[in-house]
Order: sequence, then C-alpha cells, then structure tokens
Amino acid sequence: MPVCLAMRACACARPGCHRPRRYPSDTTDGEWALLEPLLPVPACQASTGGRPEANCRRAVVDAIRYVIHNGCVWRAVPADFPPWRTVYGIYQRWNATGATIARHDALRAAARQAAGRKPEPTAAVIDSQSVRAAATVPQASRGWDNAKKVNGRKRHIAVDTTGLVLAVVITAANTQDPRRRPAAAMESAPRLPPYQARLGRCRIHVLQTRQTGG
Repeated sequence: MPVCLAMRACACARPGCHRPRRYPSDTTDGEWALLEPLLPVPACQASTGGRPEANCRRAVVDAIRYVIHNGCVWRAVPADFPPWRTVYGIYQRWNATGATIARHDALRAAARQAAGRKPEPTAAVIDSQSVRAAATVPQASRGWDNAKKVNGRKRHIAVDTTGLVLAVVITAANTQDPRRRPAAAMESAPRLPPYQARLGRCRIHVLQTRQTGG
C-alpha cells in the first residue's frame, strides 16, 4: 500500500497546512480533535487504494465552514484556503457518501451523552417555516403559502428535546403542514424508534413505515 503523505491530522508541510486561525469559522484545536477522527479514511489509506490527498484536511474543513458561516459562493473562498474547486469537490463527495450526515449524527450523540442522555432520542419537536425565495429559484421548487403570504419554499425541521437537529426537509411553500405526516418527521423516522412529536398543539405519532405510508 502506498504511503499517504496527506495524513488525517494537520501535520504536513503541504500548501494550506499550519495556516493561522484567522476567521471565526476556523476550527479550534479542541473542535478539530473531535472532528478529525470522524472524517472518512483517505483513499490512499483504504484497501482499494488511491492517490494521496494534496491538501490538508483541516484546511479543507475550515474552508467548508467558512462558506457555511458567511453564506458566500464557493468561488469567494479566500486564497489562504485550498482551491475552491478542490474544497467544493470534497464537500460534494462527502455528502454523496453520507459522511456529512454521519459526522453530524455522531456529534449529536456525543453531545447528548455529555448531557447525561441516551445517544439516540425517543422524542422530537417538529415545526416548519415558509421563507421568500430568490428570483433564481426555479418555479418547479417554489410555491405560494396563502396563510403566510409568501412565495418561496418551506423548511421543515425536527429537533430533539434539547434542540439538536434530527432532520431538515425543504419543500415548496405551498406544501401544507400534514398534521399526521409532517415532512421532517417522515425524514427522521428511519433513524429513530417510534416517537411522540409535537407540532404546535397537535400530538402526532411517527412510525418507521414511510414506505407503507403508516
């Protein structure tokens, strides 16, 4: 197996490594200690093999956090980070393999355990909000929410009782809040045991049978 020079820790002399922490979104040493073990194994360290990664992973993660924190386009990533195309490509690859969600779920479980709770929740709070969409949003994925007088999209969010996110689902704003089958509840149901969720004053029971419409 070839030796991978781009190790998972920020300890190499490649471009982008050992960069100073200059942005609020940059990971602290404590944050990186938690995130680094959760990252996917580099291809060059996997049994299938692959080329060594050319950029430090901490710099890549910091670049992704910069885009999310500032809400900017990928092309606006500062020059002290790896090239934006590289950062975007890694971000998309991690999303496609489910690595991003897996990291989020692992961190949520750790936070719950630190608070003296079980790793997996048994209850959830669900709500939705309609937001105005930009003119560039396609007509096929937007709609008119007559109750809120908003033309755009609706975000459905499910959190546990401590406020940690379980699922986020985006639909057109004209999607009605189905009291018996809210979108966020159905998205999070496969990852949860049956639980009682509260949507406003309505108590609902979510089952792990999305395929059968239960």
